Amino acid sequence: MATDVRLLDSAFDPARELAAFTQSHSQAGGVVSFLGQVRAEAGAQAVLELELTHYAPLTLPGMRDLADSAVDRWMLDGKLIVHRSGRMGPGDPIVLVAAAARHRRDAFAAADFAMDHLKSRAWFWKRERTHAGWRWIEPRESDHADLARWG
Repeated sequence: MATDVRLLDSAFDPARELAAFTQSHSQAGGVVSFLGQVRAEAGAQAVLELELTHYAPLTLPGMRDLADSAVDRWMLDGKLIVHRSGRMGPGDPIVLVAAAARHRRDAFAAADFAMDHLKSRAWFWKRERTHAGWRWIEPRESDHADLARWG
């Protein structure tokens, strides 16, 4: 079972990443993916820029542990987590999570599990700039509720 976990400080091409992942897991019956990107909204609350910072000694090891936890819970053929840090603009990819499995339910669950953990318990500090200035973003109550589903 192959895992690919990367933390990047520059842009990545999600279509190319997903195509390579899918091709390398042709034995899988299903590949499920999630792409998180910077919202491109209009109006006063529009996000002009998003910045993610992290604590390097913990971030990548924590992401690898997360991928290993998914592999331990479900029958996977492969797991992919690619996460950006730094400054990004509207429409820029932030995170790509994919899971390949013989059966779709395992792939869906593993991708969902990883995103719930990345959204609520990740090693990133996130802030966004709107027309009103910079503000820190914290996980919402619903993010914590999503995480609680996994026990």
